[in-house]
Amino acid sequence: MLVEFRTKNFRSLRDEQVLSFVASTDKTLLDTHALGTGLKAAPHLLKSAVVYGANASGKSNLIKALQYMRGVVLESAAQQPGQRFDKLQPFKLDSASVSQPTEFEVTLLLNGVRYQYGFAMTAHRIVGEHLLVYKAFKPQRWFERHFDTESGKDIYEFGSGLKGAKNLWEGATRPNALFLSVAVQLNSDALRPLFDWFADGLVIFNELSPLSPQFTLQMLKQETPRKAIRDFLRATDNSIADIEVASTQTAVRSIHFDLTTGKREEEMGEQTLDEVKVHHTTDQGKAVFDLMDESSGTQNLLFLAGPILDILKKGLTLVVDELDTSLHTLLVQALVRLFHQPDGNTSGAQLLFTTHDTSLLDAYGLLRRDQIWFVEKNPDQSSTLFPLTDFSPRKNEALERGYLQGRYGALPFLRNPSLGLTR
Repeated sequence: MLVEFRTKNFRSLRDEQVLSFVASTDKTLLDTHALGTGLKAAPHLLKSAVVYGANASGKSNLIKALQYMRGVVLESAAQQPGQRFDKLQPFKLDSASVSQPTEFEVTLLLNGVRYQYGFAMTAHRIVGEHLLVYKAFKPQRWFERHFDTESGKDIYEFGSGLKGAKNLWEGATRPNALFLSVAVQLNSDALRPLFDWFADGLVIFNELSPLSPQFTLQMLKQETPRKAIRDFLRATDNSIADIEVASTQTAVRSIHFDLTTGKREEEMGEQTLDEVKVHHTTDQGKAVFDLMDESSGTQNLLFLAGPILDILKKGLTLVVDELDTSLHTLLVQALVRLFHQPDGNTSGAQLLFTTHDTSLLDAYGLLRRDQIWFVEKNPDQSSTLFPLTDFSPRKNEALERGYLQGRYGALPFLRNPSLGLTR
């Protein structure tokens, strides 16, 4: 499970921002909305968290920061010597930040062991990397690396807790690669669980990684997963009787050119096309519709169904930017409640999402106060992340009204008196 995420100097997140899944001491909904860990430092971890803020406030940048961190972990071992991290974007609106490293850190609970891993980087190289492992209350420093500007070399320090060919892994790690990534590539069993969380335990849907129908389509071709998806959809539309994938073969012509000879070749082949058919049944009759005849909300819900059912089963962490896109507020509530159901979420799956749907704030039994976060854009265009608990709201406080009245900040600044937009 994700315990905490930190980032600094990434896009509009200039100063260090911290998102925590550690539950407060509030007992409200604790049995359903949090999971006990057995750790003194974090007795309970939240199963979900939501982030609110105005357009362009920095909500999406928080998700992109976690996404960028994952990308560096998974891909840096394949970087070519001297290759830059071209897509890295530090805060650009002050000269000091442009020249400073960007920092990322996650704290995870994996199989009862707490990992605190992070790194700092510039577009040219990794300038710092560290891993603390809490197998007991006192942490073990498995490794630490920092770039020494005087010698122009990376300096490594290893703890006794990290087993394996550490000198080999160090020697194979280039300046623009993470030690973690290289060590796992060279068969480090000790570091594998941490790497695997980034590879398989973290699922992100946003504009850079949009929701794909393929995962759900493959599940629909198997009887048991298909029934689970059907039941998932029927819970939101009781006219849906069944759902299936009809596969057809179609002829495809491909043309190839040989650039050396100028010869043109044509080949005929076959391609499989999958078409989703939705069966509806009412008291008045039955009909089968193509998926494109369904609403965009039903389509989005279908494509979410496969990944969400898989995430709940495996105990993964799902991150979604603008979960409410094309979904009715009651459907969004239903999706969030899936993560809170003890019978349905038995493996510690987590959900982090951004939204503009303020009605969720007062939906009965949906969210604890420590699950609600805000992002606000400052006058200097940097973003600040902060929890609702900073305002110590009363248990029965009308959160939606308080938010829209500006009590917690994170609202858009509108300056057009002729339209009545004057906040």
